[in-house]
Amino acid sequence: MARYVMEFERPLAELEDKLAELSRLDMAALPELGAEIADLEREVEQLRETLYSALSPWEKVQVSRHPDRPKTVDYLEALFTDVVELCGDRAFGDDQAIVTALATIGEHRVMVIGHRKGRTTKENVARNFGSPHPEGFRKAERAMRTAAKFGLPVVTFLDTAGAAPGLEDEERGQAWAIAQCLATLSDLPVPVVVVGIGEGGSGGALAIGFGDRLIMLENAYYSVISPEMCAVILYKDAARAPESASALALTPDDLVRLGIADEIVPEPLGGAHRDPARVIADVGLRVESALASLAAVDPGDLTERRYERLRAIGVFSEESK
Repeated sequence: MARYVMEFERPLAELEDKLAELSRLDMAALPELGAEIADLEREVEQLRETLYSALSPWEKVQVSRHPDRPKTVDYLEALFTDVVELCGDRAFGDDQAIVTALATIGEHRVMVIGHRKGRTTKENVARNFGSPHPEGFRKAERAMRTAAKFGLPVVTFLDTAGAAPGLEDEERGQAWAIAQCLATLSDLPVPVVVVGIGEGGSGGALAIGFGDRLIMLENAYYSVISPEMCAVILYKDAARAPESASALALTPDDLVRLGIADEIVPEPLGGAHRDPARVIADVGLRVESALASLAAVDPGDLTERRYERLRAIGVFSEESK
């Protein structure tokens, strides 16, 4: 199967392909080949370091969308035990773009809520490429209320380009469903830990993406709008998405600087898909640490801190000249 290569990776991919071809040749028949391979290996390593050590915001967005990147279900399978999936919104149906489940991580019994993308085209179509319909958000809200009823912390995983924007979604109350999720999240008397593992676009991410801790993977993003839609609205040209990505302050570094995110999980050069087991394990440690630190906080203090956290976003001061 052909590997997926992002546009900015093409020079590196060409060198890696050349290196692979040389490595298949008979070293005994071509003794000078060893030195050439060693030189090419150094060149590949240097280019890899150059490419990935200073990614632009648009390049980070591309990495966040890599099809081999670990998905919510990968974290659920690797980090959690005693998983019991909860299905349906008790009103319309079961949206496959959102997964909700009772699960255990370490010593903590929690409610997991996350966007669910597929590994194949068929799975992605069934899951609407991770873009939830209203019933998906209502399912998430039902899970939140269940967590509050039984005193269970909530752990959410963000990986969506945004909420489904179709006419039928609007007819079924998309905006209302997202608003209800936000209202419920803001008043939950239990800890809420959010992990940005890939895309974090618009209200589709925000609906399950606000809590007491926001942990971002190094190449994930979180934004009020996707770069393409921003470019279409502002410039009537989706091709200006790279320009929009730079202006949106959507990278983890931007989010920490602005007080929106709390910490960043490093990724291997090239992205989380290069060493998913390591990244998933690191996320598990961060989530357990966050849950432990929030466990002793009084429920009233949790909601008050959450309110203050929201109020602090966007605050600025003007200096008189």
